[in-house]
Amino acid sequence: MTIPILDAGPLVEGVLVKRYKRFLADVELLEPGPAGEPVGTVVTAHCPNTGPMTGVLHPGGRVRLRHAPSPARKLSWTWEQAEVSGSGGTPTWVGINTALPNRLVRATIEAGCLEPWLGPVGAIRAEVPYGPGRRSRIDLLLAPAEGAADPRPIYVEVKNTTWTRGDLALFPDTVTERGQKHLEELTALLPEARAVLVPCLSRDDVKRFAPGDSADPRYGELFRSALAAGVEVLPCIYRFERGGVSWLGLAALEPRDPEADRQESGQRP
Repeated sequence: MTIPILDAGPLVEGVLVKRYKRFLADVELLEPGPAGEPVGTVVTAHCPNTGPMTGVLHPGGRVRLRHAPSPARKLSWTWEQAEVSGSGGTPTWVGINTALPNRLVRATIEAGCLEPWLGPVGAIRAEVPYGPGRRSRIDLLLAPAEGAADPRPIYVEVKNTTWTRGDLALFPDTVTERGQKHLEELTALLPEARAVLVPCLSRDDVKRFAPGDSADPRYGELFRSALAAGVEVLPCIYRFERGGVSWLGLAALEPRDPEADRQESGQRP
């Protein structure tokens, strides 16, 4: 199943020279830029991903940039996609912009792709305050359509996921206290509301999803506790192409990172 979800707009290909200061990346253009930049020009792009980018940060690899100059922006270029060696050895493109997954998941819900799991949705609100003192914000709050079998509101937390081991996608790729807090807050919503975690698997070479116990053991513990309490997990697989992004379906859910088991038993991977 391949369902187009978002139009990527015009992207320009280049080669990653380096990423630095977390937010910056130098890229050598492989084709002329929209402002007349010749092939070989090195441009500085905004890197909209502050994490370690485990497995997708490859200087010398091909990348795709968006050119969107604006008086409100310091940089005209934004790094959007990176090419990596996929799980089967075939090159695949990965979405690295962490601002995109919320839009992707919302568009997927609006297209009806997740109705078999969520039920019919009547309305969607973004960044709604919730939790103790309403100090947190949920990515998406869904109101079931009139007559839905389960009338409870649906709180949806989205997590961009690009780290893989073979065809297994994992989140997180580093310790994330914020992610731990989100799991605790989702669990606390039950049973008055439905709580749904959507790992946005921003690459098409994966078939399974698990929590990244080997990177953050505490997150893995909280993940399994959340599952046992009734938090739903819908790992959505997306294909990133030059022209747009498509939804491919759900990955199989595994409740534990097998690498963590090997580490605990002292085995080699």
